[in-house]
Amino acid sequence: MIAGLRFLIVGVLVLVSTACNAAQTADAAQQVDLIAKGRWVVTMDKGGNIIENGAVAVKDGKIIAIGPAKEIHSSYNSPKILSGDEKVLMPGLINGHTHAAMVLFRGMADDLELMDWLRNYIFPMEGQFVNEEFVEIGAELACLEMVRSGTTSIVDMYFYPQVSAQVFARCGLRAVLGAPMIDFPSPGFTGWDDSFAAGMEFVKNKDQYSDLITPALAPHSPYTVSPEHLRAVVKAAKELDAPITMHLAEDMAETEVIEEKYGTSPVRHVAELGMLDIPMIAAHMVWPDSEEITMLATSKVSAIHNPTSNMKLGAGISPVPAMLAAGVKVGLGTDGAASNNDLDMWEEIRLAALLHKVASNDPTAMPAETALRLATSMGAEAIGLGERTGSLEVGKQADMIQVDMSDVRVQPVYDIISHLVYVTHANDVVSSVIAGQVVMENREIKTLDSAAIKARVNAKADQIRAALSTTD
Repeated sequence: MIAGLRFLIVGVLVLVSTACNAAQTADAAQQVDLIAKGRWVVTMDKGGNIIENGAVAVKDGKIIAIGPAKEIHSSYNSPKILSGDEKVLMPGLINGHTHAAMVLFRGMADDLELMDWLRNYIFPMEGQFVNEEFVEIGAELACLEMVRSGTTSIVDMYFYPQVSAQVFARCGLRAVLGAPMIDFPSPGFTGWDDSFAAGMEFVKNKDQYSDLITPALAPHSPYTVSPEHLRAVVKAAKELDAPITMHLAEDMAETEVIEEKYGTSPVRHVAELGMLDIPMIAAHMVWPDSEEITMLATSKVSAIHNPTSNMKLGAGISPVPAMLAAGVKVGLGTDGAASNNDLDMWEEIRLAALLHKVASNDPTAMPAETALRLATSMGAEAIGLGERTGSLEVGKQADMIQVDMSDVRVQPVYDIISHLVYVTHANDVVSSVIAGQVVMENREIKTLDSAAIKARVNAKADQIRAALSTTD
């Protein structure tokens, strides 16, 4: 009886001691805003580290710890935890070139050559339909599509960027946002002078926008903007310390136009204007020759690969493996949905991996990890945000997504990088965090009203259909 009582007392003391120790550990743990977990934490850091059953602790929008989930839980407390069961936790995707609001032109002009598509369809439709309301509705729709598919950062070039900036901030999307400039009349502008002035004003007013927005100057291309005006952009970019984003070496038709006008190639043409000496995000970069690739490698220019858009428009295949081998910074993008016809970065990742294999007859070209890096760590470097995002590392912004790997379509899992490149679909993304804010959880977007946006999109599409029917 006495022995039994002693055993009971000892047991109670052990339980009390254990509870006290747990309470002390909890009290000692640092309070954070969010803990996100993953069966696989794919960091995309330089070492390519993958942590099984890992977690990331987030405070004030930044990653403050990353490691095994047990260690994170023993050191940090959070009121918000994203479960990692059968999920990949990884950096959000970087869409290095798009025209977000052009989702409202999705499927309106297909199977055409670039110059025909632009001059006879897109430019006229933009002149007829694009205004602030159009851009707001289109940007909202694009945000829904991109967040649902795991994109957390974009480089966008479109009219009324001040409107898009407000939409992206509401959505929670990180954006390098280019104010477009072009030599002829465009939505809201009579020509170069007022579009250039508006672009300058947009960049000068950068403090008015969310910290997620990086204003940029966006001359359309070397075939739509004169040398004199491109020099003015270079001067402005230096004065304002602003990046430039521009279409460059996109199509053989562009090469022919520049050769005819200026007696040189697009890349050499802009080099002579000083555009390789300042940070520039050059979209497409399909037709640089070997000498120009060497020039790009020692420049401040990065290239954005747009495989779907370039294939659909018959523009050609960008020499991405050669550029990477030379040291050119390269990222990945969708282009606009008018020429893609979606904003799905998983398609771009898969196509980038496959396209260069068939183009070179070499199955080792563009390995899966490289293709994934184009949309994460290398993509962030290419758009000038490598110190902020693109990988899961302490000190970087908490831009990350969870990808579900539980579906039978995904099983079994042997190589998680292979699955992310060759198996994953956009609808496998279940959660998204941008700058520490949970913008989507369990496939529910938290920052935008999807039903209301869809209603606005349908109403706008009806207006466009009605207007087009009266001009047929």
